[in-house]
Amino acid sequence: MSTPMKTVAVVDYGMGNLRSVAQAVRTAAEGEGWQVVVTADPAVVRAADRVVLPGQGAMPDCMRELDASGLRASVLEAAASKPLFGVCVGMQMLLSHSAEGGVDGLDLIAGQVLKFDLAGRRQADGSRYKVPHMGWNRVRQARHGAAWHPIWQGIADDSYFYFVHSYYARPEHDAHCAGVADYGEPFAAAIARDNLFATQFHPEKSAVQGLQLYRNFLRWKP
Repeated sequence: MSTPMKTVAVVDYGMGNLRSVAQAVRTAAEGEGWQVVVTADPAVVRAADRVVLPGQGAMPDCMRELDASGLRASVLEAAASKPLFGVCVGMQMLLSHSAEGGVDGLDLIAGQVLKFDLAGRRQADGSRYKVPHMGWNRVRQARHGAAWHPIWQGIADDSYFYFVHSYYARPEHDAHCAGVADYGEPFAAAIARDNLFATQFHPEKSAVQGLQLYRNFLRWKP
C-alpha cells in the first residue's frame, strides 16, 4: 500500500511570482514524497501539510487581494498550526504594520515594515545607494533562541541571496530575526517564530542555496 503524498500549498491570491516559486519548491521536493500545488482554494490551503505565502508588488495591494480572494482566514489557520514560509512581501505581510500605504499586516510576528531612507548616502565604492535594493547580497545567519535556525542547515553563513525590495522588516523582538543583511544599515533578511519562517530575499532566484532553504523547510519539524 503506497504512502499518501504530503502536500505543500503555494497560496495564489494574485500577487506572487507563483510559477518560479512553485517550480523551485518542486525541484527541492524531488524524491521527498511531496506534492506541490498552486491554489486559490481556502480548503486546499487548510488541508495542506505546509504552506508557502509568496508576495510581489505593493503591500497594500497584497493585503487587499488576500482579503478579496477569501484566503486570509485559511492563511491565518495555517500559520497557527503548520509550517509556513513567507517570501518577499509574503514575509512583510506576517508583520504588524507597513509604512507602505499605512496598512496593517497579519500581525503574526510583532514588528514594522519601513522604507529604506538612504538619500545622499554612498556605498564604499562611492556610488549612491539606490532604492529599490536589487541584486545579490550577503545574509548573516542570526541565532534563533539558543541555536541557529534549522532552515539554515547546510547553508554557509554569509551566503549570497537575491533581493528586490524598497521596504524592509524591523521585528519588535530581536529573537524573531533569523538573518541579517546590510544595505546602508543592517536589516532583517529573514524572520522566524515557532512554525513560521520568512525571507525578504527570493529563494527561488538564489541558486543552490535558495533551493536548500526550501528543501530544509520541507524537512523542518518545528
